Amino acid sequence: MVVQQHRRRGTVFAAAAAAMGLVSGATGCSGSGAAADSQHPADPVDAMRQAADILVQQGTSKARTSMEMATGGTRVTIRGEGVYDYRARLGRLKVVLPQDPAGVDKHRPITELLAPGALYMKNRGAGVPADKWVRVDTTTLSDGNLVTGGATDPLAAAELLRGAQDVKYVGESEVAGTPVRHYRGTAVLERAAKRASAGHRAALKAAAKGFPKGEVPFDAYLDDQGRVRKVRHQFSFANNRGEGGKKSDVDVASTTLLYDFGAPVRVELPDAEDIFAGKIAEE
Repeated sequence: MVVQQHRRRGTVFAAAAAAMGLVSGATGCSGSGAAADSQHPADPVDAMRQAADILVQQGTSKARTSMEMATGGTRVTIRGEGVYDYRARLGRLKVVLPQDPAGVDKHRPITELLAPGALYMKNRGAGVPADKWVRVDTTTLSDGNLVTGGATDPLAAAELLRGAQDVKYVGESEVAGTPVRHYRGTAVLERAAKRASAGHRAALKAAAKGFPKGEVPFDAYLDDQGRVRKVRHQFSFANNRGEGGKKSDVDVASTTLLYDFGAPVRVELPDAEDIFAGKIAEE
């Protein structure tokens, strides 16, 4: 498989696993929030739709991500950890790919820089020099980079909640020692795209067109200040790159944990001369 740097619109990849050449290989928090009060929130839908704005007000945080994919009897998990500046809409994650079936960790961690409309990756694939970055225009990805990069952009995960509907307050819970309120509902991609901030609107519009199912079930955990501490989205789509060329369903559970709000964050995007202009071959 050869993946071009600027990908065409079309059926989404076999999640991040296929985009990173993983499916075929696999087949062969702390916090400072005060205690949440016990009263039922007046409007859970409003709480979801305001979540992204509250993160922007907070400024920065650290983040952990987990993306679990299941297709054709194969299950892989990709984990990430890093920081995010919500006002600048810039983030940096180190994404760790799963071991092969024999337990050998042959994949180097991928450094990802998240920016409005773009994803930058280092150690992305075969044939890319070690000092070069791969840049992907996320507005051309049919999933809007919600799963392709192996981690959902933390702010994009909150922006998805702008399309929330049928939200129910589940009850009080705890995330990494912080009392939170647990909500469960469904995010409508098209609605989220219309309400999204300018930096994520185009990518979410692409996702709304690319996913065969326009609704994404979620569980969100907010602290007493309305800050997202944990959000889990359940994505599902058809994989046209299944084994033997057969179509198969892909289920992706993407979880984002946010903590240490106000942490210092500095993200510098690569210069044009540091970006790889060639093609990436499957390893």
